[in-house]
Amino acid sequence: MPYNEIAKVIGAIGNHDENHGSPVNEVAAALIIADKSDAHYKRVRNKDFSTFDIHDRVNYAVKKSSVEVDADKKEITLSLRIDLEVSTVMEYFEIFLTRMMMCRKAANYLGSKFRLVINDTDLL
Repeated sequence: MPYNEIAKVIGAIGNHDENHGSPVNEVAAALIIADKSDAHYKRVRNKDFSTFDIHDRVNYAVKKSSVEVDADKKEITLSLRIDLEVSTVMEYFEIFLTRMMMCRKAANYLGSKFRLVINDTDLL
């Protein structure tokens, strides 16, 4: 791999941290969107619902998750189906708000708008 590509990958890895990261290049922007939008019930390793913390509960509630890119509209859309019997949308935002803000910045870096759709409702 050429050094300039290695540098982009290293920059992306080093800049996708939630507290200090930013989309420093297109690879970092793509990594941020992929990493920070990853919520799904299959991520929950703990199978004992009675011991779930908020992260387990929110991830377990996300029954469907997809990221779609519409190049013509210049939109990147994260669509989620959340089981509201398991977790609320507010709980989702408690742990994912910073991540969604990073996704919005990453999409902007790529010249696109970031959209968040939860249970068929546009939120961003």
